[in-house]
Amino acid sequence: MIKDTTFAFEDAFLCEKAFHVKDTRGRLYPITDCPLRTEFQRDRDRIIHCKSFRRLMHKMQVFLSPEGDHYRTRLTHTLEVAQIARTIARSLRLNEDLTEAASLGHDLGHTPFGHSGERALNYLLPEGFRHNEQSLRVVDYLENEGEGLNLTFEVRDAILCHTGDEPASTLEGQIIKIADRIAYINHDIDDAARAGIISNSDIPKEISEILGNTHGQRITSLVAATIENGVENGIGMLAPYAKAMDKLREFMFERVYRNEKAKGEDGRVVSMITFLYEHFSAHPESIPPEYIKYAERDGISVAVADFIAGMTDRYALGCFNELFVPKIWQYK
Repeated sequence: MIKDTTFAFEDAFLCEKAFHVKDTRGRLYPITDCPLRTEFQRDRDRIIHCKSFRRLMHKMQVFLSPEGDHYRTRLTHTLEVAQIARTIARSLRLNEDLTEAASLGHDLGHTPFGHSGERALNYLLPEGFRHNEQSLRVVDYLENEGEGLNLTFEVRDAILCHTGDEPASTLEGQIIKIADRIAYINHDIDDAARAGIISNSDIPKEISEILGNTHGQRITSLVAATIENGVENGIGMLAPYAKAMDKLREFMFERVYRNEKAKGEDGRVVSMITFLYEHFSAHPESIPPEYIKYAERDGISVAVADFIAGMTDRYALGCFNELFVPKIWQYK
C-alpha cells in the first residue's frame, strides 16, 4: 500500500521520542482501513473538510468586526499555528502529520467573539465552559450530524491539552500549546499595530533585544529557541526566550487585550450571549433539531451552549437582531 512508504519513512527518519502512527491507540470506534493515507493524515482531512473548520473564517480573533480585510480570524490563526507547529515538528524529527492534524483542530470549539464569548458561556453554564474541552466535544460528538469525526486518541489528546496545566501525552501534542502562544502573541501585535493601538517601537527594548524588532524576527527567534531546546525534557523553550515571551505576553495584556479600543465591546458581547443563552434555554424548540438530541443526553444548558459556541460572529448577531431588535412596522 502507498502508506507503507510513510511507515518506512517514520521508521528511518523520526527521532527516538517521536510518536509513530502505527502505534496509535486508535479511534473511538473502528473504521475501514485506507490504502493511501495513514490515520493521522485521515484525521487532518476529516478536520479540514468539516463544517466547524469552515466556520472559523467568520469568528474573530481579537478585534470585533474590524474595518479592514487583513485582520486575523480564528481560521487564519489556526493556519499560522499549524505552520509554526509543523516547522518545529519537522526540525525536531517528530511526527509532522500528528502535529498538523492537532493544530488544525485545536480551536474548532471556540465561541463567536473570541474569548469574550468564551467568558460569557463559562459564567452562564453551571459546569463552566472551556474552548479546548468544547473542541474535543465538537470532534467527538457534534460534527457529522452527531456522529463526530472519530479521530485518533493522540489527536484528540493534543486538542484537549493545547491549553491548561495538563500536558499532552505526545511531544507532538505538546508542540501545539507553544505554537499557539507564539502565533497569537505575534499576530496580535501585528493586528494591534494595524489598528493604531500600539506601534512596534512601543515594545520594551529588553524584549526586542532578545526576540528582534519585526514580526518575522520574533517568530523566528521563538521557533528557533523551541527547536534548540530539544526534546529530552518535553517541548519547551530556551530560558531567555521563554522569559522574553512571557514579558511580551504581559505587555500585550496591558496594552492590547485590556485596551478599550480593542475590547470596548466586551460588555455588549457578554450581554448578547447572555440574551441568546437565556432565550434558547427557555425555548429549546427554537434551536436546530440535532441539538435537541444533545439536550436529551446532556441537558438543555449544554445543548444551548453547543449551539451558541458553534455560531459565527455574524450568525450570532443575526440571531440577536431577529430575536431582540424591534422591527420597523409598516402599514400596507
